[in-house]
Amino acid sequence: MTDTRPLFADRADAGRRLAESLSDLRNDDTVVLGVPLGGIPVAAEVARALGAPLDALVVRKLGVPRFPDGAMGALGEDGTRVLNPGIFLRALVTPLDLASVTRREREILADRTVRLRDGRPRLDLRGRTAVVVDDGLVTGVSAEVACTMARAAGAERVVLAVPVAAREGLRFVRSADEIVTLAAPRAFPGVRPFYRDYPQVTEDEVAALLDDAAPERDLDIVSAHGTLEDVVIRADGIALHGRLHLPAGTRAVVVFAHGSGSGRHSPRNRLVASVLAEAGIGTLLLDLLSPVEEQDRHAVFDIPLLSSRLRAATEWLRSRPDTAGFRIGYFGASTGAGAALCAASSDPGIAAVVSRGGRADLAGERLADVRCPVLLIVGSRDPDVLMLNRRARASISGEAALEVVPGASHLFEEAGTLDRVAVLARDWFSRTLLQPESRHEPILS
Repeated sequence: MTDTRPLFADRADAGRRLAESLSDLRNDDTVVLGVPLGGIPVAAEVARALGAPLDALVVRKLGVPRFPDGAMGALGEDGTRVLNPGIFLRALVTPLDLASVTRREREILADRTVRLRDGRPRLDLRGRTAVVVDDGLVTGVSAEVACTMARAAGAERVVLAVPVAAREGLRFVRSADEIVTLAAPRAFPGVRPFYRDYPQVTEDEVAALLDDAAPERDLDIVSAHGTLEDVVIRADGIALHGRLHLPAGTRAVVVFAHGSGSGRHSPRNRLVASVLAEAGIGTLLLDLLSPVEEQDRHAVFDIPLLSSRLRAATEWLRSRPDTAGFRIGYFGASTGAGAALCAASSDPGIAAVVSRGGRADLAGERLADVRCPVLLIVGSRDPDVLMLNRRARASISGEAALEVVPGASHLFEEAGTLDRVAVLARDWFSRTLLQPESRHEPILS
């Protein structure tokens, strides 16, 4: 009988235990490279234990048509592609299948790379030891791509480190100088059974880990590009953390409201914020909940609580000498959209609201009191939220437009869809925040 008892409590536990086997690499020449998404929490613990910098090697598997669990290869963010010839024969993969899957995954890979890196340059690997980390290894194709990428980037030595691995997958990896694993059982039912707690890892969580591990930057610098500052706002006795960016010469700022715990670290919100900044609009990326509150599903959907926090951030902006008198808008996502509309309904000073796939309906009866221009953006492949936003638009007293992004699902993960959201938000805020207040011609969708 095969023993499938969990070896690790969770990914963090696996990372700490893996780091013990890598202790001889604790030196200035080591760089830890996680394979997103699941490998980053493991890699973060390894990097912390080794005192090494952390970066990502973004990889996408090439799935086999008609065989969802198969992997006929993998793609790397630098264009590297590795194929698994054995799968082609077993799964009857055609050249057309390969071309189609590669094209689709390359688009997804490009978008994910932008979101996760958030403008950060890759760490320099030249002449260094690259420790490539994932949470487990099955076929070995993703690990082989990651190790190949590290080698191509100039790493002098490449070490692959995984908590648990299939023996067949280990044999597939040829680009690593050394492989470190804590378990390689003969019977391998997949990675998940070896963890007691193995939740799905999100892009937001990965972005937060990479951001926290990034080299310290002076965020309070005044330059030709304006100011960038990490801030703390007090509300209800809670410290809310945010990041304020004020482009040079701006007189407008958009506060980002997200109620599901991803706040200022959300790569989607940060992409939109970067587009607004290019248009000369300030941004405040904000955590509306404390880390403890984020774990409470009731708090995530507590619209009065979230809207009160948003109002506190708004008053904080009005009290600052450098932002007093600024025109203020809200960008809401998830339950943050309902909170933004709720807060705007009682504040005539809010100039505009944009919702990205948000639960505008959660503002309830307060929608009738919203007077500022509102843009609701929803993906065409998000039918339930689309229906709720249509109803919400009908309840808003002031100008309200609904923009449906073709081919987009709830999280706008499809290639080009989030870019479309950013452009729509930029145009809406440019019209409502940057142009004279006297006239706003409605934009109808």
